[in-house]
Amino acid sequence: MPRIPEAELEAIKRGTDLAALVRAKGIELRPHGGGHLAGKCPFHEDSTPSFIVTPAKNLFHCLGCGAGGTVIDFVMRHDGLSFRHAVEVLRSGQASVLVATTSPTKHGTVRKLPPPVAYDADDQTLLTQVIDYYHERLMQTPAALAYLEKRGIRGEEAIKTFRLGFADRTLGLRLPQKNRQTGAAIRERLEKLGVYRESGHEHLNGCLVVPILGPDGAILGAYGRKIIENQSTGIKHLYLPGPHRGLWNPTCLGSREVILCEALFDALTFWTHGFKNVTTAYGVEGFTEELLDALVLAKTERVLIAFDRDEAGERGAAKVAERLMARGVECRRVLFPHGQDANEYARKVQPADKALAVLLNAAQWIGNAAPSINASLAPAPSSLAASLAAPVPAVVTLPAVPTPSVEAAKEKTTTPTNTPAASSLRMQGEHGFLEIDGREYRVGGLEKTLGSDGLKVALRLRVGDRFHLDSLDLARDADRRRFVERAAEETGVSAGLLKRDVGRLLLALEQAQVELARPAETASTVVRLSEAERAEALAWLTAPDLVGRLRAAFHKAGIIGEENNTLLAYLAGVSRLLERPLAIIVQSASAAGKTTLMDAVLAFFPEEERIKYSAMTGQSLYYLGETNLKHKILAIVEEAGAEKASYALKLLQSEGELTIASTGKDPTTGRMETQVYRVEGPVMIMLTTTAIDLDEELQNRCLTLSVDESPEQTAKIHTLQRERRTLAGLVAKAERTELLRVLRNAQRLLTAVEVLNPYAPALTFPSGRTRNRRDHEKYLTLIDSIALLHQHQRPLVRHEMGGRTLEYVPVTLDDIALANELAPEVLGRSLDELPPQTRRLLGHIRSLVKAKGEAAFSRRELREACGWSLTQVRAHLERLIELEYLELRHGRLGSSFVYELMIDADAPEEVAHIGLIDVADLRHAYDGRVAGFEVGVAGQTGGVAGGGETPPPPSKPTAAERENAA
Repeated sequence: MPRIPEAELEAIKRGTDLAALVRAKGIELRPHGGGHLAGKCPFHEDSTPSFIVTPAKNLFHCLGCGAGGTVIDFVMRHDGLSFRHAVEVLRSGQASVLVATTSPTKHGTVRKLPPPVAYDADDQTLLTQVIDYYHERLMQTPAALAYLEKRGIRGEEAIKTFRLGFADRTLGLRLPQKNRQTGAAIRERLEKLGVYRESGHEHLNGCLVVPILGPDGAILGAYGRKIIENQSTGIKHLYLPGPHRGLWNPTCLGSREVILCEALFDALTFWTHGFKNVTTAYGVEGFTEELLDALVLAKTERVLIAFDRDEAGERGAAKVAERLMARGVECRRVLFPHGQDANEYARKVQPADKALAVLLNAAQWIGNAAPSINASLAPAPSSLAASLAAPVPAVVTLPAVPTPSVEAAKEKTTTPTNTPAASSLRMQGEHGFLEIDGREYRVGGLEKTLGSDGLKVALRLRVGDRFHLDSLDLARDADRRRFVERAAEETGVSAGLLKRDVGRLLLALEQAQVELARPAETASTVVRLSEAERAEALAWLTAPDLVGRLRAAFHKAGIIGEENNTLLAYLAGVSRLLERPLAIIVQSASAAGKTTLMDAVLAFFPEEERIKYSAMTGQSLYYLGETNLKHKILAIVEEAGAEKASYALKLLQSEGELTIASTGKDPTTGRMETQVYRVEGPVMIMLTTTAIDLDEELQNRCLTLSVDESPEQTAKIHTLQRERRTLAGLVAKAERTELLRVLRNAQRLLTAVEVLNPYAPALTFPSGRTRNRRDHEKYLTLIDSIALLHQHQRPLVRHEMGGRTLEYVPVTLDDIALANELAPEVLGRSLDELPPQTRRLLGHIRSLVKAKGEAAFSRRELREACGWSLTQVRAHLERLIELEYLELRHGRLGSSFVYELMIDADAPEEVAHIGLIDVADLRHAYDGRVAGFEVGVAGQTGGVAGGGETPPPPSKPTAAERENAA
C-alpha cells in the first residue's frame, strides 16, 4: 500500500483549524499572549491551563505532560485512532464530531467514518458498493493515478467507463470492527464474496482494481494489479476467488473483428488508444468456455490474438487459436517484438495508436479462413481514409509479417487489395495537386503538419469555373463533413462523390507526409587526401608515444583539465570502427562545461564521420538512410532532448541495427503495402545530461563521465578564457586549427579491422553484479579501441582460415596498462550507488561536520560551505536521505529542519574497486611465451597458444618469483 504523500499530509495540517477542533472537543481556550491560546490539557490531570495552542503554526504543546504535535497528532491521541485512521477522518472533514468530550479515548473501537456499504444489501449490491468505493478511492489517490499514467492509461474516459478503482486498505477503517456484531457479520459476507481473506485482510490490498462488468453493469469479478513492483511476496496479479466469469468489455462483440489480449492492462492499452473492439482472456490459461461461446454466438469473423511475445504467450496463443478455429473463427497472431506485450510496446513506440495499428494490420494469419481483415480495423487516419475512399465496405488482404533478417533497406510484401488505388499527390512549389475525373484539389501548408497528429491544411476544390476554398483539419471528421457539404453546395457535385474523393485525398496526403518526413539516403562524403596530407597524418599516427602526444594535443586544442575524460571520450570515438562501439554520457550540473567537452572531442573527428542533433523524435532514427549511421558518431546535445528516442537508442547500441515496419504506397500500383525500414550500425553514441537520475537501461550501456566542477577547475577555465583575448591566444587559435586538421586526417586513415587480445583469458573483472556483464564488455572494448588507434604502429597479422584470410591488430600489454589506468574511475563509478555530484556533496558534508564538530547541519550552512545553488543542494540531499546517508531532523514547535550525518565523518571515503589484474603480474606470467602465443593464434599451429585451446589464466607470481625474475 503506498504511503500518503507528504504534500497531502501538509495540506491536511494546514487546512484543519486546530483551535476550532480543540474547542469542538469541549476544551475551553483563552488568549495566552503572543498569539497563543491556553486551556486545560485533556491528556492529564490539569488544574491550571497548561495546554498551549499556537494558531499561527497550527500546533499544540502541553507544558505539563509534554504532549504536542500537529492536528493529526491531536486526533490520534484524543480519539485513540491510528495514524491512517486519523488522516482519513480529517480528510473527510468529520473530526470535530468524533468525541465531544474533554476526556480522551485510549483506543477507539467504534468506527468514526460512515460505512460505504449497506449492511442489509444483497450480495451483488454489496459487491457493487465495494467496487464503487474503490473507484472513489482511486480518484483521491495520486499514487494510483500516477501508476495509470505510467502505464499509458491516460484520461478519465477509461477510468469512468470501466469503473477502475484502488484498494488502499481504508475500507476496513469504515467498517465496524469484528468484535462487534455488525462488524463480524459484514466482514463474513465480504469474505464469502472474496473481498476479504480469512486473515481479515483485504484481498486486493494495494491493487489497481479492474472490475469485470456484465452487459447490465453487474459485477461478475475483479482483477487487481499491485502498483508497487518490489512486493515481498512477488505476486503482482490477483483475481477475486472463484472461476473467471463474464466478458470484459462486452461491447467488443458488436465488431466483426475482436482483439484478444492476454492481460487486462494490455486490453486497456488498446482501448485507450482507440481500439474499442478488444477484450481479455484473463491470462494464458484463462480463456473460458463462456468467452468462446460469446465470440461464436456474436458471429465474430476473426480474432486477433495479442498475447505477450514470450514462450508462455506463444503457447497460450496456439491453444486459444486451436479452440477458436475449431468453432469456425479465423485467427491471426499480433507479433510484438520478442519479450514485449501490448502495454510495453505502446509505451516505447510512439505515437502508440499508429504503432499498434501497424502491428494489427500486419498480424500473422494462423488459419481457418482466407487471410483478410477489415480495412476499418485501425482508428489511425490511414484506415479511416481507406474506409472513406471505398464505395462499399472493403476487405483488404494484408501482407505477411516481415522477418527481421532483411538484406535491403526496405523489404516489401504486397498482395492485391479491393480498395481504390491511392492517387499520387503532385507537388508544385508550396502546394500539392490531386486530380480525380476532372476535379482538381489543391492543398497548401502540408509541410507544417509534419510531427503533429493533425492534418490542418488549406484545401481548394475546383470543378470547371466553380470552386470552394476552406481551411480545415482533415484528421477531424467534423471538418471533413463540413467541407463535403459546403463544396457540394458551391460546385454542384454530389456529396457522396466528394466524400470518396476526400478519402482518396487523405490517403495521398498521408503518403506525401511520409515522403516529406523521410530523410533522403545520402552517400557518405569521401574526402580524398593529397599525398602530402596522407604522409603528414601517417607520420602523426606512427610517431612514438601516440597517447602522450594526444594528451598534449588536447591541451593545445583548448581543453583544460579533464585529461582522462577527454582521452576516454576520444577512444570511444575511435571505437566507432569496432563491431560493438562504446557509448558515452557526460553528466554534470548546468553550466559546468559538459557540452563544451563534447564539442571539443568531436572536433578531433572528421565532419563526415560525426552527426550531431539537439533533439530527436521517437521515430526519427528509424527513417535515416540504411548506412547513414554506420561507423559514425551520433552526438546528442542533451539527453532530455532524445527522451522519446531513448528506446531506439538503446536498441541501436545493443543490437547494432534498427528495423521498423510501416505502411506506405507502392509507386507503381498505388496500393498500400507494408514497408520495412532498416538502419545499420554500429554507431558510437555520445550524450550529455544534467539529470541526476538517468534511465538505468541507457546508463548501463554507456560509460558515464563526470565533469570536474571544483573551484580549481573553474579558476583554470577563467585563466584560459582571458588568455584567448591576448596575442598568444590568437596565435594558439591558428595553431589549433592546423592541429585539428592533421588529427582529423589521421582519423580518416584508421580503418575497421579486427582486434585480437592474446591476454584476454588472463584478465580479471568483478562478477558480483549482473551489470558487471556489460561493464566487462566495456573494459574489453576500451582495450580494443586503444589497439585500434595504434594500428599503424603494428604489423597487421594475417591468419589463413578455410580459404579466406583473417586480418587483425594484436593487443599489447601497454594497451592493457592504459585501459587499467582509465577504467577504474569510470567503471568503478557504475558500482557506486551515488551519482558523482551526490558523492561530491557528501564530501562537502563530511568537511562541514568535521569543522563544526557535530553531525547536525542546516541546508543554509551546507550551501555556504560548498557554494552550490539551492536547487542542486536540495536534489542531492533528497538522494542522500533516500539512501540513509543522512537523516532529516527538526526541532519542537515547528522549528527549522536540520540534517544529521548518519555515517562516520572520519571514515575513509568509499572507493569502488573493479579488481583489474596488475600489468606487471601479467607481463611476468606471459614472459617468454607471449610471442609463441601470438604465433599460435596467427596460424602457425591453427590453434590458440599452439595448443588448440584457450590457455587458463596464469597464476599470480609470488614475491619470491618476482624477485628472482628481477
